[in-house]
Amino acid sequence: MSSENPTLLSSRRLVVKIGSALLVDGETRQIRRAWLDALADDVAACRKRGQEVVIVTSGAVACGREHLGLVGRALKLEEKQAAAATGQIRLAHAYQETLARHDVTVAQVLVTLEDTEERRRHLNARSTIDTLLKLGAVPVINENDTVATAEIRFGDNDRLAARVAQMISADTLILLSDIDGLYTADPRKDPDATHIPTVRELTPDIEGMAGEPPPGYSSGGMVTKIAAARVALSAGCRMVIAKGKRQNPLAALEQRPEEGGALCTWFLPQAEPSSARKAWIAGHVNTGGVLTVDDGALRALSNGASLLPAGVIDVAGDFERGDVVIVRTREGREVARGLAAYSAANARRIAGRKSHEIEELLGYRDRDEIIHRDDLVVR
Repeated sequence: MSSENPTLLSSRRLVVKIGSALLVDGETRQIRRAWLDALADDVAACRKRGQEVVIVTSGAVACGREHLGLVGRALKLEEKQAAAATGQIRLAHAYQETLARHDVTVAQVLVTLEDTEERRRHLNARSTIDTLLKLGAVPVINENDTVATAEIRFGDNDRLAARVAQMISADTLILLSDIDGLYTADPRKDPDATHIPTVRELTPDIEGMAGEPPPGYSSGGMVTKIAAARVALSAGCRMVIAKGKRQNPLAALEQRPEEGGALCTWFLPQAEPSSARKAWIAGHVNTGGVLTVDDGALRALSNGASLLPAGVIDVAGDFERGDVVIVRTREGREVARGLAAYSAANARRIAGRKSHEIEELLGYRDRDEIIHRDDLVVR
């Protein structure tokens, strides 16, 4: 691997995706406790050095089906959902128990792909996960299979992990797999397949290297991992595929292979998460409205501050929370664009008022800012 490639040590906020085949033993159908304990040790080590960790876990159906007598055959949708409902409880307990050894609080978050794509639900989920991380918890996320209205789809949690990484502006996505990265061909079938240590662009050739999914519980193959890479890279998040069956799989990524670390494949983006996010905001064509600000707010924005209600003197348009809006001066000059933390109706009610008055005016208090500086691009 090129010396330019990162290691786990350079991550600030990372999302770790764990597949069913790693977490649940294929013969006993029980959670691999020793493996999970070793992973929890890795997570604790990451947190000790100041890194934020989010876990996206598969395994609910695999973990729950035996307890309902659903073994030895393909499951119907309602049976998968029933198995997921049973397995979720066991998974949550397992993560809670193993991370409690390190005095780490676990929070279970059940989401769907739609939650990460529909704008208002996206913002709510992001806010919840951000808050959990600030409070020192480790969010453990799984798709809400129990209430799915369509088939539990092939490889969803690879894509879900990428969507979560995109949603929370993570800088690193780790897909723990039963293979140590991307090869020029399926190494289980082609002895001449060559390992690819670094991918900087998802070309048709790279996409063509994805093989068939492996046997067993794992529902995702390299195809879904490449799809996940496309989502992650577009958000400025680097992604790594590494073999997860070894003990302490995260610790093995703290060094490069030539230095004794694990063999893996890094997918490297062209931009950092924050710049990729802000480029999306800046380039948004269909804006929802306009916020006109006073001179004091203009000076604060130029110094990198958020836009507070007190600095807004007019609200135009009909937008919802999470829509892109334009920020203008009294003279009509555009000075910024950002994601509104309040709808147009509520923004009008709090415009010109102090942040501590928001709860009294709206009956609830969300953010102190109409546009947070992380969601703001100043021109």
